[in-house]
Amino acid sequence: MKVKVFSLLLVLSVIMAVSCKGPQGERAATGEAKSVIEADGDVFLASLETTVVEWIGTKPTGYHDGTISVKSGYVVVNEGVVTGGEIVIDMNSILVLDIEDPETNAKLRGHLLSADFFEVETYPEARFVITSVEEFTGEQTGEIMFTHMVSGNLSMKDVTRNITFPASIGVGDDRMKASSDFFIIDRSEWNIRFGSRKFFDNLRDNFIHDDIMLKITFEGFLQ
Repeated sequence: MKVKVFSLLLVLSVIMAVSCKGPQGERAATGEAKSVIEADGDVFLASLETTVVEWIGTKPTGYHDGTISVKSGYVVVNEGVVTGGEIVIDMNSILVLDIEDPETNAKLRGHLLSADFFEVETYPEARFVITSVEEFTGEQTGEIMFTHMVSGNLSMKDVTRNITFPASIGVGDDRMKASSDFFIIDRSEWNIRFGSRKFFDNLRDNFIHDDIMLKITFEGFLQ
């Protein structure tokens, strides 16, 4: 019983920290879009069932989380080294997982699809294109044992920015898997401004944190 109570208190404390202070964790390095070098090697096509983007967004009164599916993707590997790749993200597939009531869930999902957020009717796809992959040399601090630093151009709406984050990459003979932990980006850098205190005054406690958390999991099979 004491273990269960402690676990519940730990989860609640994490949720409170995320809700009140905004997302906590590693921040992806962001910058101008970089050139993409044509990759050479074996092509691993993404499994659409297991390749996914997870997200968490927060505000002072709580948080929401969900997933986004991919339309297509691949990673190129040359002698065990990732040399390139791309994931095309289906923005129409955004799901909200934390709201059980169907009507409330649909309302939030519709708002995320609207011009206030991702403007999916105009921009139905987002895209992540690898620009470089280097060996991870930092300190291991989380549950995931990172092996590489991945950099890539992330395109959402009408903006492309380069992001860099740590990931664990494993390559087999006919299968490969790569996964980040949750990392933080500033949504306003991609012109997602609704409820942002950077652009709107007098929001008081009705603002939404600019920082959002993303986690990318890729599983691919040799073409």
